[in-house]
Amino acid sequence: MTTKELEARISQLENQIRELKDIEEIKNLQRAYGYYLDHFMTDEVVDCFSDSPGTLLDIYIGKFKGKKGVRKFLEGNLSKEERMSPELLHMVIQIAGIVHVEPDGRKAKGRWHGWGVIAIPRGGGVEQYFIHGIYEMIYIKEDGVWKIKVCQFNRTLFFPPGEGWVKPEQVAAINSKIIAPFSPDSPRSVDPSYGTGYIVPFHFKHPVTGKVTSEVKRNSSRKRQS
Repeated sequence: MTTKELEARISQLENQIRELKDIEEIKNLQRAYGYYLDHFMTDEVVDCFSDSPGTLLDIYIGKFKGKKGVRKFLEGNLSKEERMSPELLHMVIQIAGIVHVEPDGRKAKGRWHGWGVIAIPRGGGVEQYFIHGIYEMIYIKEDGVWKIKVCQFNRTLFFPPGEGWVKPEQVAAINSKIIAPFSPDSPRSVDPSYGTGYIVPFHFKHPVTGKVTSEVKRNSSRKRQS
């Protein structure tokens, strides 16, 4: 191996180490976000997001723009008393994460399953649900620190224990009794809930073949996309 080839190999290894470090930092960020969200720790959740333009929380009821929008959702979704109640449980586990860092090392994308249980003190009692969704994330590095630029949570299941999500008439068991007393900044464009067959688009190509996957083609044949 020539000196030039050795230098090139060292540079390649340094880039790989840097990428692995970035991926681990991003995974820690996402997991911390999930732990803070468990308890609706508003300030800590908001601080996970970027200060840059285009920051977005894209969730099942609509889109919320910037850190101000993230706070709007968290504080509007539950009252202060509900957020502080010892009976509140919002355990949505961040699992099966895949993270890809762009070559410039300043932007990354990630995909996660969110699965868990929710207990909401409300009206003198407690409502309880199982929940699942797909996170598609965009991260950005600001001043050497990874932050969330876009958090898109595509809720697929939301149902009370004992009821399940498939009813005899085979319709989605998405509970619609809880309606937030505020309006999102803009409506959702797709419906990924169970029964639609909609596949949340992958931001990455097949890791083995390098080919674009078939979800767009499959989604185009679905009836309930909006």
